[in-house]
Amino acid sequence: MFLTTLCYMERGDQYLMLHRVKKQKDINKDKWIGVGGKFEDKESPEDCLLREVKEETGLTLTSYRFRGIITFITDRYETEYMHLYSADGWEGEMLECNEGNLEWLPKKDVFNLKIWEGDKIFFWLMQHDAPFFSLRLEYVGDELVSYALDGVYHRQSCAGQNMYEEFLEAYGQQQF
Repeated sequence: MFLTTLCYMERGDQYLMLHRVKKQKDINKDKWIGVGGKFEDKESPEDCLLREVKEETGLTLTSYRFRGIITFITDRYETEYMHLYSADGWEGEMLECNEGNLEWLPKKDVFNLKIWEGDKIFFWLMQHDAPFFSLRLEYVGDELVSYALDGVYHRQSCAGQNMYEEFLEAYGQQQF
């Protein structure tokens, strides 16, 4: 088991996205994600968040919000507990990232990028200002086979079922 942070920096109707194209051995190779990384010894989630954002962007966060805990279960890697944040304030000058290419992209376009299917669920929750949540995402290979939002489980009813579409059917009309 390991602990990580992930932050989606927001500028108006855009997210700062990291296109992971520079590392050869990378679970997120060629995917678009936020900025963040693994906890170091004795770090709190906020310590890790601030350090990782500074390392990957050169920016120092001044305003951020803890959005939820994401539990990743896979058949390939050990379990990951990711602390999800959004941020809307920072200072400094953005630097080049050694893990990929940083790019400001419209929030509405994120769903069309090469991202993990489960990421679409937490993007939807963030964009609808959901209160703090716990989201469990289970993958077999690259396929999302189940998710649980705040302890309510949803599993594929057939192989290949799109779990994000199932999420929208289950939660798409919910108001937060």
